[in-house]
Amino acid sequence: MEQNLGLCYHCGEPNSSNPEITLVIAGKQRNFCCQGCKAVAKIISDSGMEGFYQHRSELSVTPQDIAESTKHELELYDNLELQQDFVTRVEQTEDQHSTNEATLIIEGITCAACIWLLEKQVSSKHGVNSFHINHTTQRATLTWSSQETKLSDILLVIYQLGYKAQPFKPNLEEEILNKERKRAILRLGIAGFAMMQNMMFSVPLYVGMVSGISDNFLLLFRWVSLLVTTPVVLYSARPFFTAAMRDIKTRHLTMDVPVSLAIAIAFIASAYITVTGGEDVYFDSVAMFTFFLLLGRFLESQARLKSGQSISQLTSLIPPSAIKIVEGDEVVIAAKNLKVGDRIRVKPTTVIPADGIVVEGQSSVDESALTGEFMPIIKATGDKVTGGTSNVENVIEITVTAVGSNAKISSIMRLLNRAQGEKPKAALIADKVASYFVAAVLLITSGVFLFWWAKGSPDAFSIALSVLVVTCPCALSLATPTALTAATNALRAKGFLITRGHVLESLALANNLIFDKTGTLTVGQIVITEVRSESGLARDQLLSIAASLEQHSEHPIAKAFKGIRTLPVESIIATPGGGIEGVVEGNRYRLGHLSYAAEIIDQYDGNTQPPSQAQWLALSNTEEVIGWFLIGDKLREESKEVITNLQSENYQCTLLSGDQSDAVTLTATALGIKQAIGAASPEEKLRYMQSKQKLGQNTVMIGDGLNDVPVMAGTQLSIAMGNANDLTKLKADAILLSSNLNTLHLALATGKKTRKIIRQNISWAIGYNLLALPLAASGMIPPYAAAIGMSASSLIVVCNAMRLRV
Repeated sequence: MEQNLGLCYHCGEPNSSNPEITLVIAGKQRNFCCQGCKAVAKIISDSGMEGFYQHRSELSVTPQDIAESTKHELELYDNLELQQDFVTRVEQTEDQHSTNEATLIIEGITCAACIWLLEKQVSSKHGVNSFHINHTTQRATLTWSSQETKLSDILLVIYQLGYKAQPFKPNLEEEILNKERKRAILRLGIAGFAMMQNMMFSVPLYVGMVSGISDNFLLLFRWVSLLVTTPVVLYSARPFFTAAMRDIKTRHLTMDVPVSLAIAIAFIASAYITVTGGEDVYFDSVAMFTFFLLLGRFLESQARLKSGQSISQLTSLIPPSAIKIVEGDEVVIAAKNLKVGDRIRVKPTTVIPADGIVVEGQSSVDESALTGEFMPIIKATGDKVTGGTSNVENVIEITVTAVGSNAKISSIMRLLNRAQGEKPKAALIADKVASYFVAAVLLITSGVFLFWWAKGSPDAFSIALSVLVVTCPCALSLATPTALTAATNALRAKGFLITRGHVLESLALANNLIFDKTGTLTVGQIVITEVRSESGLARDQLLSIAASLEQHSEHPIAKAFKGIRTLPVESIIATPGGGIEGVVEGNRYRLGHLSYAAEIIDQYDGNTQPPSQAQWLALSNTEEVIGWFLIGDKLREESKEVITNLQSENYQCTLLSGDQSDAVTLTATALGIKQAIGAASPEEKLRYMQSKQKLGQNTVMIGDGLNDVPVMAGTQLSIAMGNANDLTKLKADAILLSSNLNTLHLALATGKKTRKIIRQNISWAIGYNLLALPLAASGMIPPYAAAIGMSASSLIVVCNAMRLRV
């Protein structure tokens, strides 16, 4: 982008420097208005990125001298306590070096070239692992090593380039989005007013063409139409022109190019005819075309805004204050000042201010805002609770385990941001097709005009304009992103969190579902599934004796006997790997493995065997084995129904678990799963999944444990349960926040429905253009009708996509 000698090469401001400030760039001497612009230009040139000046669509921001006060302000962001609100530690190596991640809002970006420059320059700084800017939100994701560079140094680089960076704040972003929404409504209102006025003036003009109209009235109506249409072109349609200029400079054609050409050519031609005289003007078509285009984009943007607001609303779930327990007294403090280890009290009908563990009390907690699960969940001592969920019934006290960027809500926001920053394959294909389609439209329009002009038709311009308008690929460009946005929002509300861009496509293609057992098809909680008596004692008596032995044990098996009536017990002895022994009502008992329980039997013959190969616990006294308890993992209530429904829909379901084979077989039999593999190592799981992929099957892995991470990383689609550990969630493509398998079934159905609607939208968009093109080229569709048809096509696509929100 060449600069005049009197203007700064970098920012374009008048060059009044004395003495002259110059620098040789790309073999030519360049002039600058200040040392700041020269410094930035030198950085760009030394980095081999002179292409920035050729690709940018607007002049650069003038860099400011970095004052000492600004540097001190940036250094504040190196404070570890301050970083807790927006920095997350994502990895730590054996030498204690950590990788941090932060989300930043970048101010001053004017075009794609700015983003290109920032990403290149910041990423090249020592210690920065990655730096990516979302083109839509202008939100940057930064990962860096805190041992190699400081955050303030990275921010300083951004400032030196003439931009500003600050930690992402949902409220700030929402304020920006609201301003943009107000501008969009104003543009739409101006275009709508002009459209109505032009239609009012057009009616007497069209009637006058038949019955005759005074030249004075004809000229008056045209001048008034020009007056009301000018703001439409200069303000309402400005985003189209800006985007078109960017597309032309970056050599990537989008629908903004034909849109801008149609508006500009029709307006200029109409203005020329108004001044010099002529047959037809197209002010009504210009206003109508702009209005309907803006309306379609407004509806589509509202869907995207709702997605952004749904992310921002997550942080608003955290209450502003919390009740901290200090030496037994209640002290009200700001929730943001809570620290790990603090003890807080949460009263009924109030929101839990931080992630933590219940240390006193029992209550129901409403988690619907995060998981979509509408039924409150009972939380007792030792249970985890999440900040942003609502305490329903009783007072509970909680020890804080995570705050700020380490809290669950913050991790959900980061995953949502990652998903929004990725473009799925379908959207990339649609963009590419639309680009070629635009080129074809421009060539066809030129051909149509030359054809009619060569034939001497006075309507050559009008016909070409109709072709340009009617074939605008707006509907094609909106077909995929609108549907994906609507589906993502709908699933998020139901507790299915999409964290990667390809998830909806993969859900639609899935045909092989691989389930882990513990924590996925089961709740990961040991329960007693069967009791057998080998003596005259009743079932309740056996349970009471066993519960008495286990009542003070911390072993996981002891939890299976919680809530059962206990008796006084003496002389408790726990043997690791064996079981537990004690005296109940004067009788000596043992509960555990058969070999351990049989040791206290006076005359054991060795012939007693468990009822089956499953995991049975033996209860014995000094004379015999008096009972058996079958220990198993409790199935989720919905598991059986969901598996049955999935198999009836021709999904192949496989149970692949690291648990012992007998337990896996029993679970598979209970659920009706035909293929079950137990005692599988992480490597064996991965090999099994890869063997299915080689057969052309589209696999989905649903799990929750660390041993599921390798197979999740290798499958087409990985889904982590809501109760999974953090590493599993980080590697997953989607998270089942509610841990309810019915939501998985819903997600699979939504994936197929999304694919169907995208196909419908694309088919409609292409079919409409193929039908309308020959009609417009033959002169059968006037420009105003072309504007209505094109806009109606876009609205149909948007409204069809909105069906996914139901």
